Amino acid sequence: MSQSEPSRIKVDGVEIAVRHRPGGTPGLVWLGGYRSDMLGTKAEALDAWAAENGLAATRHDYSGHGESGGAFAEGTISRWLAESLAVFRRFTQGPQILVGSSMGAWIALRMVQELHRARESARLGGLLLIAPAPDFTSELVEPRLSDAQRRALQTQGYIEEPSRYAPEPDLYTRALIEDGRSNRVLDGIIDTHCPVHILQGMADPEVPYEHAMRLVEHLPADDVALTLVRDGDHRLSRPQDIDLMRRVLAALAARAR
Repeated sequence: MSQSEPSRIKVDGVEIAVRHRPGGTPGLVWLGGYRSDMLGTKAEALDAWAAENGLAATRHDYSGHGESGGAFAEGTISRWLAESLAVFRRFTQGPQILVGSSMGAWIALRMVQELHRARESARLGGLLLIAPAPDFTSELVEPRLSDAQRRALQTQGYIEEPSRYAPEPDLYTRALIEDGRSNRVLDGIIDTHCPVHILQGMADPEVPYEHAMRLVEHLPADDVALTLVRDGDHRLSRPQDIDLMRRVLAALAARAR
């Protein structure tokens, strides 16, 4: 399935690549991280688990990512959110479990808010948030910027930093950071209308596990579970991490039926 050509839809004039596996409900919707794509280890494992269990699975690449069109430098949380909602509404039916990794968890939480606003909360069967990075621009990036970097953002509109995961540097634009402020979710209670399970590595160099614990404070206590993986890193892509993800998916799917 992964080697076939993806489907494509246009969102705000940009072609978004989508891989959708038909199946039963609750379906699974994968939301990847910053600069990741839908063919990563966890996304593939999610698709395989859905196939084994006869469930629908939907993945897409944000604009500027993977097989989608558009320029990465033009991406913002608002733009990637709009694309994710368009894919959700076009390709899925019935209750869905949103599985958000890193920045994808932020997108998932904003999707919850927008679906609730549109009176579509019944479409939410559960949330699995992996190394969640909600509000990462204002909470994790901005606080560590040097004065020189702040000036660069204002004068040239972007900064670059070495990446742990790719030879190309990470790019942060002024538009991304400014837009991030208007998409904050850690500023009040997030009513998800469905169960939430968070998986977080305690050895994560990108997103401190305290960030996940802070997120829990903003979620309804009776609907949220947090699993800390003591030696887990940011990717949580080791065989034991994938096995844990599969077990949590099984529990969430059972609750959503």
